[in-house]
Amino acid sequence: MSDTPHRFRLPDDVFQLRVSLVDSEPVIWRRVLVDQDVLLPRLHKILQAVMGWTDSHLHQFTVAGLSFAEPDEESSPEPIDYRHIALNQILPAKGATCIYEYDFGDSWDHLVELEDELARETVSGPLPTCVDGARACPPEDCGGLHGYELFLQAIADSEHPEHDDYVRWAGGDFDPEAFDVAAANKLLIATGRPRRTK
Repeated sequence: MSDTPHRFRLPDDVFQLRVSLVDSEPVIWRRVLVDQDVLLPRLHKILQAVMGWTDSHLHQFTVAGLSFAEPDEESSPEPIDYRHIALNQILPAKGATCIYEYDFGDSWDHLVELEDELARETVSGPLPTCVDGARACPPEDCGGLHGYELFLQAIADSEHPEHDDYVRWAGGDFDPEAFDVAAANKLLIATGRPRRTK
């Protein structure tokens, strides 16, 4: 038995999330610290910023076959309205996971895992914050993982018949290995991140 006494969750505890793009190889992932009670619409904005998406498409969270998203009467079945649902309601304990899907056409599935739960006093600086990650976000509208693989093949081969078109479409150089934590956090600030410190 552990000598460390059990510490019950406190209202200001911080969730450490690992977010990885499902089936990406090598894996595209981020580690982010968030308030445990962040509402799902806000979490969506956080995930968009740290991954590098542009929030141009629909999205949903899925847990145990249940979908959580903005109200949509045209969907069948209609998703559960997520506007007042907090992260700790869908990820209640360490090790819990959900799927965050972005762009139902390209179907970018992200596995969101609750890696750890931290006491707020052990976390310096504002929340949310991105603390680690690897590899660039794929370009929007590239056709999902299969389309992204074709895109990478084309830009890596100057003799590829679509090389010039893809490079131009991507806006110039694209480095699939590039990821900048500082840049991700600048994007978080742009989403209206509180400048709370402790």
